[in-house]
Amino acid sequence: MKQLHKQSSVNHRRDEEIPSIQTSPYSPKALKHPRSLPRSINYLFKEQRLLFILVGILIGSTFFIIQPSLSHLGPPEPRSSIPGSFSVTKREEMPNPYQDSKNYGAGKVAGRVPVEIGRRRLRIVVTGGAGFVGSHLVDKLIARGDDVIVIDNFFTGRKENVMHHFGNPRFELIRHDVVEPILLEVDQIYHLACPASPVHYKYNPVKTIKTNVMGTLNMLGLAKRIGARFLLTSTSEVYGDPLEHPQKETYWGNVNPIGVRSCYDEGKRTAETLTMDYHRGAGVEVRIARIFNTYGPRMCLDDGRVVSNFVAQAIRKKPLTVYGDGKQTRSFQYVSDLVDGLVALMEGEHVGPFNLGNPGEFTMLELAEVVRETIDSSATIEFRPNTADDPHKRKPDISKAKELLNWEPKISLRKGLPLMVTDFQNRILNEDEGKGHK
Repeated sequence: MKQLHKQSSVNHRRDEEIPSIQTSPYSPKALKHPRSLPRSINYLFKEQRLLFILVGILIGSTFFIIQPSLSHLGPPEPRSSIPGSFSVTKREEMPNPYQDSKNYGAGKVAGRVPVEIGRRRLRIVVTGGAGFVGSHLVDKLIARGDDVIVIDNFFTGRKENVMHHFGNPRFELIRHDVVEPILLEVDQIYHLACPASPVHYKYNPVKTIKTNVMGTLNMLGLAKRIGARFLLTSTSEVYGDPLEHPQKETYWGNVNPIGVRSCYDEGKRTAETLTMDYHRGAGVEVRIARIFNTYGPRMCLDDGRVVSNFVAQAIRKKPLTVYGDGKQTRSFQYVSDLVDGLVALMEGEHVGPFNLGNPGEFTMLELAEVVRETIDSSATIEFRPNTADDPHKRKPDISKAKELLNWEPKISLRKGLPLMVTDFQNRILNEDEGKGHK
């Protein structure tokens, strides 16, 4: 009996010992202590490890010192025995993308031209770049080697004006209305977007003034955001029916604010105000050009402007329509002269405004006579009542542009008109063929 009691007490003690053993943490391997610094140094010196490291560093240094000199050990380039000539290598036999394109308005434009050695290629946006003036500006910018983005809603612009740039990696075309904001990264902004002929800007006068105000606001906001230089193409219409002749940039104008032309006249005046306010208030780099009557290839055939009207009517064997008595005067500049002036203004250091026009002054009857001499001497003249708010005189004073921009027009009306006539004849012929006319 005593023996059974002893055995049960022993079993009881074992049961008490078992939980204490189970609760103890299991550690199969003792944790290693971090190696001390002396042990690390000892490891480095063992088995000549330091020696191998130093030898590796020495070999690498020797390779980088000797390698540049090895490039000069190749065979010398062949030299021509003719004094003053250049040797031609295989690299020079590859197609050269930097081909010259002097006649940038002729329809075919080559690749980039390194006009200025060391000049940085610019990224430029041209609003209204598919229009008459805009497309010629794009030609010049592409020809000198810049990257160009054209923004146009094609109200008056045409894809045909810029089709010759399709496939050029430095050209991009975006269908967009500047009344809506757009985000781009560019160095310069040429803001040309707005219908410029009476037929087009009177068609939707509210849209015209929205383009002048909201479109200019959006482009100025973009210029402020990205730090781009901004050029506004304003117009001689800001002078209205001028009481000063010729018109200087200091003249404030004589404009009817509620007339049928005021959507364009006052719209451009407001655009100039916004441009100067962004310049003074936000530090935006701006330029302002006041463009006078311009003519040349790619004008719209029936846009209501006097030169295009006369040329198209003479080619179609129709009477030349003269409004009023024909004694009102205008000044006409060829489009390439204007483009040169716009680029000179953008690249210069003066804000403006600058008059860009040809000071050669013609009455409407004198212009009709030049068109008759150039196209059809048998063309007749038909007089019609004058339109509202039509200015009686218009002639720019370009002394400021001559002095500060070193710019003046080079192509006279009698020299430039035949270039425009050739373009109009081809387009009218194609238009007639498309309608089935012989």
